[in-house]
Amino acid sequence: MSDALSPDAVHLGLDLGTQSVRAVAVDGTGKLLAAASRPLTGHRDGVRHEQDPERWWSAAAAACREALSGIGDGRVRGVAVDATSGTILLADPSGTPLTPALMYDDGRAAGHADRVNTVGAEVWDRLGYRTMQPSWALPKLLWLLQHTDVPPGARLLHQADLITWRLAGQQTPGDASHALKTGYDLLADRWPAEELAALGVPDGLLPGVVRPGTLIGTVCARAAAVTGIPVGTPMVAGMTDGCAAQIGAGALGPGAWNSVLGTTLVLKGAGPRPVKDPAGVVYCHRAPGGGWLPGGASSSGAGVLTRRFPGADLDALTEAAATTGATAVVYPLVGERGERFPFRAPDAHPFVLGEPSGVAEEFHACLLGVACVERLCLDHLDHIGAPVDGPLSLTGGGARNRYWSRLRADLLGRSVTLPAQAESAVGMAVLAATASGITLERAAASMVRDGVELHPDAARTARLLPVYLGFVDELVRRGWLEPEVAAHAHRKAGQ
Repeated sequence: MSDALSPDAVHLGLDLGTQSVRAVAVDGTGKLLAAASRPLTGHRDGVRHEQDPERWWSAAAAACREALSGIGDGRVRGVAVDATSGTILLADPSGTPLTPALMYDDGRAAGHADRVNTVGAEVWDRLGYRTMQPSWALPKLLWLLQHTDVPPGARLLHQADLITWRLAGQQTPGDASHALKTGYDLLADRWPAEELAALGVPDGLLPGVVRPGTLIGTVCARAAAVTGIPVGTPMVAGMTDGCAAQIGAGALGPGAWNSVLGTTLVLKGAGPRPVKDPAGVVYCHRAPGGGWLPGGASSSGAGVLTRRFPGADLDALTEAAATTGATAVVYPLVGERGERFPFRAPDAHPFVLGEPSGVAEEFHACLLGVACVERLCLDHLDHIGAPVDGPLSLTGGGARNRYWSRLRADLLGRSVTLPAQAESAVGMAVLAATASGITLERAAASMVRDGVELHPDAARTARLLPVYLGFVDELVRRGWLEPEVAAHAHRKAGQ
């Protein structure tokens, strides 16, 4: 296996997010040569959230064409795709969608979750996440099967699977990262056939699955014509968007963590062994190199800002908020109800602690609320024995707000790093570089660029800790957070 990347080689990363598709071209030194994006829209109706899968492909093709427009064909060495976790659809034998895509946070399958958890209890417990949530892919698959006229030869596709199928011109294996929430057994490296049969999942419906980083095909002529990706470009099996951002941040060593603040908050770490969570809110992906990537995805995050302040100038609000010194806290759920991590509470709903005076203080309360959830995530991880003492990086759109990042560092009471260009698409470019015969760790060492390090202000940390602990105690009072986790948070704060 090679030890180095060619500086002139170009690696293409493709990220399918909630609101856009983004393509980036990155060279072997980590220089971002080009980037392009196209918007995505969805439809929400109560707990339902759908997108048109065909729009993914047209947006991806346009973004790739733009990103590669000034790059010679001979330089492009690989492509990898990430997407939202748990987003699925049914397609016919040719890969044409039969259904809309049920998005990662679609909650319509609540009526199927109990059956999934009863039938698969032994498998889910062994894998460490204990139970599947209604928004996970397997309960949603049962809902689709119940409400769709499924023809012979139909296929279940994860969001990334549709793109790789179109790129290759034929069905490609799925990756174990996207397949996790559909019930793939990461320990045995197979689908749990007996449990799936008992749930009524037809034979042949699910894709073959390989580890992330595996070569799964090459770009066909038809796809090359619409995407600009050269014919024959190797395709590497990708990962979910949270894992992709973790790769982009270089958070791959034991105890390292990456906190991705986008519409929702996602924490991803690295360790030598899978982490088992008695509460079932932390689950582990398998790393491309064979280690484990524990983490969890909250229903809170930066989406609370667009929900509460639609159309506002967020930069101006940040500037005003930074001068308030306010300590009111908003519990920053993006939707109307339900939390997934750092605790599971289907009935959780937003609330406010304190009395914000004016828009600037309310905005600051949202920023502080996300920081509180983030610290509680890390306290929960520490409580269940996950290694959390390594470096912590902040990525996602929220990390571009420097005041917010400093506030998060102060509340956490630990130093954080803002990588120079970490994002999910860049993480996929790093993973795509392994098509050149290099390990992921070596690719990351060559391509992940150092960024800014922020150190906490001890005085501000001391002032904010009682606010955080009050937030934690309120979650217990409402019956959403286990008292044992709150007690651990208090102990950590006292150290």
